[in-house]
Amino acid sequence: MRARRRVPLAAVPEAEESGRERAFLVGLDVRSRRRAGGGSAVTAQAQAARDAALAAPAIGGKADAKSSAKPSIPEFDAQESLAELRTLAGSAGALVVGEILQRRDRPDPATLIGAGKLEEIAGASASVNADVLLFDHDLSPSQQRNIEKIVQRRVIDRTQLILDIFARHARTREGQLQVELAQLRYMLPRLAGRGVEMSQLGGGIGTRGPGETQLETDRRKIARRVRHVEQQLENVRRIRAQQRQRRESAPVATVALVGYTNAGKSTLFNALTQAGVLSSPKMFATLDPTIRAVTLPSKRKVLLSDTVGFIRNLPHTLVSAFRATLEEVQRASLILHVSDASSRLSAEQDAQVEIVLKSWRRRRGRGCG
Repeated sequence: MRARRRVPLAAVPEAEESGRERAFLVGLDVRSRRRAGGGSAVTAQAQAARDAALAAPAIGGKADAKSSAKPSIPEFDAQESLAELRTLAGSAGALVVGEILQRRDRPDPATLIGAGKLEEIAGASASVNADVLLFDHDLSPSQQRNIEKIVQRRVIDRTQLILDIFARHARTREGQLQVELAQLRYMLPRLAGRGVEMSQLGGGIGTRGPGETQLETDRRKIARRVRHVEQQLENVRRIRAQQRQRRESAPVATVALVGYTNAGKSTLFNALTQAGVLSSPKMFATLDPTIRAVTLPSKRKVLLSDTVGFIRNLPHTLVSAFRATLEEVQRASLILHVSDASSRLSAEQDAQVEIVLKSWRRRRGRGCG
């Protein structure tokens, strides 16, 4: 049995909505996952990270009976996950004009939320003149095509939305190349089934018979571009490695600021260094690492590194886009974890940061970083 809930939004002033894409948000709360794992948006990996953090002994290596009892850590529920998607949409420049949260026992393999619910969403998004539907979930290529056929609007999943935000905020050559590479890899499996225009080059009289399909041509072009971007990335990384070696040759320690996105890392970085880097409430305002020298109260000089914030369920296609940040963290003398104490979910956000860092260590250990 399905339980459905629609969350209406207040009317948006015309002056605010001019020039911005109108987005309709769609969330999914899987009840069977919530019963099994304790949270609709919590993976088994996240739960394991939290358990490991809670099981760690107290400072000094001793744990008493009180510390052995696991405290309760608030977890992302479906509403909070949808609120995070709303913030992501704002960071991408979209204007949220409506949202729906669907509760199901399990995701629908064809449309994620069910054809009946999609008909309701099609009507609701049309009534507010939405340009795009943003799903708080990753969609398979077939799911995305099936949804677009029903709603007759562009459909973007969570991964594609984050990729768009990264593309907006990348400033360095390496950051721009890495985002482009992630976008190309995301796009490749989604070429099939884009309509009649993909069937054969040209189309019409004179194009029938043997020949390369448009789909094959597009795949070949993307594969060629992927190889080109990978070569450029290696060149950029070689230069960055040389710069890091020169920096590490001096006896100056590096302190890396890490934390969840929008936790206040850049604000702290500016307060300590007066660097004036962009400090914004938008998610992923900082994408490329920034390094500045700072003098401690002890008169010792260190290098402080501001890094990109992490996020829960980081898309696999984006893990390598964090390579510059993660390498700075790996080589740092000290990692300073910045946490937003005002957030009810600060413990859960901290656990998500640990997941990304541990995943990177495993990738490096296998030699695939």
